[in-house]
Amino acid sequence: MIHFVSLASGSSGNCYYLSDGHTTILIDAGIGSRTIKKRLKELDLDFQNIQAVLVTHDHVDHIKAVGSLGEKSGIPIYSTRKVHSGISRSYCMTERLKTSAHFIEKEEPFMIGSLRITAFDVPHDSTDNVGYFIETTEGNFCLATDVGHLTESIIAFLCNADYLVLEANYDETMLRMGPYPAYLKERILSSTGHLSNREAAEFLVTHYSPRWRYVWLCHLSKDNNHPDLAYKTVEMRLGELGIRVGEDIQVIPLRRSLPTGIFHLGTAGNSVSSVATDMNLFPVEEKR
Repeated sequence: MIHFVSLASGSSGNCYYLSDGHTTILIDAGIGSRTIKKRLKELDLDFQNIQAVLVTHDHVDHIKAVGSLGEKSGIPIYSTRKVHSGISRSYCMTERLKTSAHFIEKEEPFMIGSLRITAFDVPHDSTDNVGYFIETTEGNFCLATDVGHLTESIIAFLCNADYLVLEANYDETMLRMGPYPAYLKERILSSTGHLSNREAAEFLVTHYSPRWRYVWLCHLSKDNNHPDLAYKTVEMRLGELGIRVGEDIQVIPLRRSLPTGIFHLGTAGNSVSSVATDMNLFPVEEKR
């Protein structure tokens, strides 16, 4: 059984928990270590079971706690040499990585316990950026966030997954009509920026696979998106092909600053502990 939790997903911080019951990891640690421990405890998950942190890239909303987790808690921190180089230069790193830094190469699989993991290139305006494809006995899990554009390599990994965490950062109309300065709008819209709701929806329609069980929409913008808008954009586009969201596939926009419940995923069936899927239950702050 795979256990998945989004502890936070957005520009204020990103952190995801994944366990197959034997090996437990975090993907990114862009919220404080105390917050990570608190949120895991509230879900009755043991922080001491975490065996590694996989880092996608060196922006502060993905690395805030890696120094503390790596050097104080002794948890290995995995990423590419370029990402580690960027981490070492980051202003937010009050605790520099020394003994806890582990280096990986893109598209060279490696093992952490029972998990077989492959990092793949993701275009973004960071020092370097990777997504992660994680193979378990209960299915394949793939995360791609801060995606400037979808490359053939990213698409191939996403299409071989059973469970997808895919960026849907902004609604194009909200961004273009919103208060951001022109340079920031252009950065977000660029090929090394972020993925929009429409682009995420078009990918899911163009490459739809019956093997996809869950798609979590991640890294939603506070100012240029709404969870229900991201959801409806994907739902309507899939519906045009007769793909029923909620029946043929589960689509869930992740909360920016609050954790989900625990998703229990696997060949024996899927379920969730605690309310995490009801679109009417997003707090007011999540709809701004």
